[in-house]
Amino acid sequence: MFIDYLIWFFIFVLGVCIGSFLNCAIYRMESKKSLSGRSFCPHCKHTLSWQDLFPVFSFLFLGGKCRYCHKSISWQYPAVELSTGILFVLCFNLQNIIYSIFLLIIISCLIVVFVYDLKHYLIPDKILFPAVMITLVYRSVENISSVSNFLIAAIIAAGFFLLIFLISKGRAMGFGDVKLAVLMGLLLGMPNIFLALFLAFFFGAIIGIILMVLQKKSLKSEIPFGPFLIIGTFIAILYGEQLVNWYMHLFLI
Repeated sequence: MFIDYLIWFFIFVLGVCIGSFLNCAIYRMESKKSLSGRSFCPHCKHTLSWQDLFPVFSFLFLGGKCRYCHKSISWQYPAVELSTGILFVLCFNLQNIIYSIFLLIIISCLIVVFVYDLKHYLIPDKILFPAVMITLVYRSVENISSVSNFLIAAIIAAGFFLLIFLISKGRAMGFGDVKLAVLMGLLLGMPNIFLALFLAFFFGAIIGIILMVLQKKSLKSEIPFGPFLIIGTFIAILYGEQLVNWYMHLFLI
């Protein structure tokens, strides 16, 4: 029992550390800088020392401010670190290490896409395309006979968003969402892709209504849809089978 807790703690710490790296990758993508080199404060550019680099803890210890210029550190940093750690624990399966490693890689990619699209209304191809290729290769190697299930899911999801994109001429749906739908289909397969899409539209509608009630957005305002697609994907990964079975049981009754 103690060993199990130790393993899960290690996975959480690994996720938090990966989350710290993802924050670095997001910032350097935004500023078009190389991933190589020492970490530094985005405000004063001062190189960070080792005690500034403990994920979450350094943020709390410093009171959410830079040690050197005392400007506020974005809450994005601890939020991404904690979210990555929690998702790593929830998605890791000790009975299937290979699948778990694959899933953690894709989760990391999706977290970057989530934050980047939320901030810039743009899904970065340099993250999305490698994730698509990794997923396609994994599905092909895992079980070549079942790869058609995931390809069909990808075609249906991407085709649906492509239709919206073409009809609205890009006003209702960006082309980045079309490409993200390909990854979702390859990752989730049938029928979980339908669950993820339903949840994305459901949460998107709720958040949209709340923002309009609070007068933060109007009907004509642009809202990034990628984060909702990713939320739907995460829920489908974690609870897809249970939710689909519950729905089918309810429908059959």
